[in-house]
Order: sequence, then C-alpha cells, then structure tokens
Amino acid sequence: MRRPLRPVIALGATVISLLLLSACQPATTQQAASAPAAVEVAVVQLQPQAVTLNTELPGRTVAFQKAQIRPQVGGIILSRNFTEGSEVKAGDTLYQIDPAQYQSAVNNAKAQLAKATANLTQAKAKASRFQDLRKSKLVSQQDADEVFALHQQAEADVLAAKASLEQASLQLTYSKVLAPISGRIGKSAVTAGALVSSGQAEALATITALDPMYVEVTQSSKELLQLKQALANGSLNAASTEVSLTLEDGSLYQHKGQLQFSEVSVDESTGSVVLRAQFANPDQLLLPGMYVRATLNSGVKTAAILAPQRGVSRNAKGEATALVVNNEGKAELRLLKASRTLGDQWLIEDGLAAGDQLIVEGLQKVRPGSPVKAVPFEVEPAADAGNATGNKAKGNGAAL
Repeated sequence: MRRPLRPVIALGATVISLLLLSACQPATTQQAASAPAAVEVAVVQLQPQAVTLNTELPGRTVAFQKAQIRPQVGGIILSRNFTEGSEVKAGDTLYQIDPAQYQSAVNNAKAQLAKATANLTQAKAKASRFQDLRKSKLVSQQDADEVFALHQQAEADVLAAKASLEQASLQLTYSKVLAPISGRIGKSAVTAGALVSSGQAEALATITALDPMYVEVTQSSKELLQLKQALANGSLNAASTEVSLTLEDGSLYQHKGQLQFSEVSVDESTGSVVLRAQFANPDQLLLPGMYVRATLNSGVKTAAILAPQRGVSRNAKGEATALVVNNEGKAELRLLKASRTLGDQWLIEDGLAAGDQLIVEGLQKVRPGSPVKAVPFEVEPAADAGNATGNKAKGNGAAL
C-alpha cells in the first residue's frame, strides 16, 4: 500500500523557507554578530614636560692640596715636633735639623760684613781727600783714579758680604723644617738622629688638605661631544653645575659639590675626558683615593616625552615598542627610540608624541589593529603603610 506524499512535501517546503529566510537577513547583522568586542585597556595620555637630564659617572676622590716634606739643608734631625696623623697648620715646625754649622756660617758672614764695612769707611774717607787734592792739582789723575776705584771696590765688598749673610741666615732658617700648608700629616719616614740631605728623594712626611676635597670623574669624549651639540642646537638648555655624590657603600653624600672644570685634552688610551668637582668635607668623611659615583646635571630638556616603563616592551630585534590607541579606537604598534630611563619612565626621542594614548594595562589582551576601549590609568592609593601601592583603571573595580 503506497504511503501518502503530503507530509514529506510539507516538510521539504518548511526547510526551504527557513533557508530562504536566513539568506535574506542583512549582511550587517551577520558582521555584527561575528565582530570582536572592544577590549578595555588603561592608557596614559602623554604630555611634554621639562626634565633635568643627569649623568652618573665613576670617579675617585683627590686631595685638595698635598705637600711632600723634604729638607732644604742637610744635617742630623734633632727632634720631630708633631704627632703622626694629627692636624698641622702652615708655618708649624715639623723637624729641627742641627743648626750648629749654619749658625757658625751666619756668625762668619756677620764678621765678613763688619770687615767690609770698615774697609768701606776707610776707602770713602781717602777718596774724599783725594777728590779735594785733585781739584788743587796736588796729586796725579792716576793716583786719584786708583783711590776712587778702591772706594767702589769697598762698596762692592759690603754688598757681597750682605748677600753672604742673607744666604747663611736662610740656611739657618731652613734648619727648621716648616709645614708649607695646613692639613693632616701622615707618618714620619725619619726619627730623631737620622741624617738627611738637601732635596733628598725620600719625603720626610706628607701633608694632605682634606677640606674641601676634589672628585675627578671620567666621561667619554663621544658623550661630551653629543652634549655640547645638544646645547648648541637648543634641544637642551644648560643646567646648574651642582654635583651629587654616591659613596662606596651606596649611601648619598650629604654635601653637594660644584663642577670646577673639564680637561682640555682627551686621553688617547681611554677616549675619555677628566671632569673635576669640589665638595665640602668638614667631617673628613672623604679620603683621597676613595671610589665614588658622581651625578652631574647634563642639561634641561624643556619638552620631553616620558613613557612609563610598563607600557614599553622589546621586540625580537631588541627594539623598543609600544601600543597606542589611534583615532579609530584601535591598538596601533609604534617603534620607539628610547634613550634613557628616568625613574620608572623612558625618555622617548622618537615614536611617541604629545597627546598619544599609551596603553599601559591590558597589553596581553590586545594585538595591533584590535579594537580597544580606553580608560584613564591611575595609581591606586595604598590601603595602609604596609601594603604596596597598586594600579587600577578608573571606572573598573578590579585592578588590571
């Protein structure tokens, strides 16, 4: 018995109607259903700002003044008149050399001066008499000339005797070895009874002036050239000459220094230039030869673009990159030129501009070209002193 075809035909008509209905729906409705939803990201709108660029350079402390003590006359050391490691003043007697032979030389020079003075008195009187006799033509011109010459010779002998006395007195003075500068004196190389000689190679002691103190640092000639060019073309403004100092243990030295000068030549072996700064050292915390790091003000960049480090990453080539929200509301990849870090931010030389919206949160959820919903990024206030400061997007209760 043949089954009726009416139910089958009705089912087929229903299926065809559904297919036609789905084909007639607008394309926009299908596209809307398949388009990805915009991902919410936190952004920072970049604004130009003035920043002071600093340069940290390694260096060593150098004594403000340093004098090696050497005797200017020879003899036996009678006494040492200072305590090793103590402070001495300029003019203090450090050593006493036996003055006996120098005192004898002074006495002899005084006697020679007295003799020359007596001869001068006699020659002067004789010359005066011969001058009167010559006017009366009672003596010959030759005899008068001889007397006048003897008078002049006597005057010269007096001058020579005075010079000898001065030299002998100076040698006697040098028997006292005086401090040429004020400062702290080190250990003594000799004791009482030692024989010393004039201008000997070994120093008797060394005096070092510790307040103020110099710090000498080295900077590459390339960096110095770049800095001068930046100052010349106006991209940097001159900053103050103030210098900060970090000690060997990482602590910050309490006194600020002032940059004094830079060397006029480049060290051919290292390609660097020496810079010198001066620091007050009232507590004598700084000692010569200490390793330090000095922070110098390179200049002021008046319209710097700073990008938070959390918004900057590196690609496979090591180049700095960042994602920004463009005018179409999509994430746009930028290739950056970041020159240095300032705190937790990068100084951007190229790739970002004022007004750009830099994505700093939600980077793991977006790709270049993806639609995004930008919300301002703000620092979450700490709940208490024991909690670390967090970050969140305004309007979003959960931290990104």
